[in-house]
Amino acid sequence: MSSKNLPTRCPWCGNDPLYINYHDNEWGKMVRDDRKLFELLTLEGAQAGLSWLTILKKRENYRTAFHKFDFIKISRMTPSDVEQLLRNPGIIRNRLKIKSVITNARLIPQIINEFGSFYNYILTFIPGGTPIVNHINALSDIPTKTAVSDALSKDLKKRGFKFVGSTICYAFLQATGFIDDHLNTCPCKTPHP
Repeated sequence: MSSKNLPTRCPWCGNDPLYINYHDNEWGKMVRDDRKLFELLTLEGAQAGLSWLTILKKRENYRTAFHKFDFIKISRMTPSDVEQLLRNPGIIRNRLKIKSVITNARLIPQIINEFGSFYNYILTFIPGGTPIVNHINALSDIPTKTAVSDALSKDLKKRGFKFVGSTICYAFLQATGFIDDHLNTCPCKTPHP
């Protein structure tokens, strides 16, 4: 096999080792754990207007600042905690983004009570309940939102969630494996029959 035909990683991750590790070991892999799903929804919201690499570099700081994404502990955070977080250089110091984490953490238990888990809730938006595997040949073919992300965003907003626009929801669905948008040439692509 010539080097021209060898599988090539999705080019969006560039050559940064942190980004490559995220691409190879996390992005597009199915996540079923509610705390991990909440973490990724939070981080996607934090990314709004920024690069994903910026968020990856601050991820451990987010885990520390937000109780390892334990939404019960986060839901008990106070305005005083918000003020303290606004002085934390290890996270994105945006009041609306910080407050959205607390708001969203308070709403997750309602979804879990209704659907059994946050994972089950998200699955209700995925046609057939199985991950969507897109056949992507170029980065320009990857959409920024779809009817699925529109529906998820609309429902989350109706429930009171913040920083959950359709583009954020689409990136979240990609990150958590509900949508596989690895390029067809990528070795991480879900094998298709």
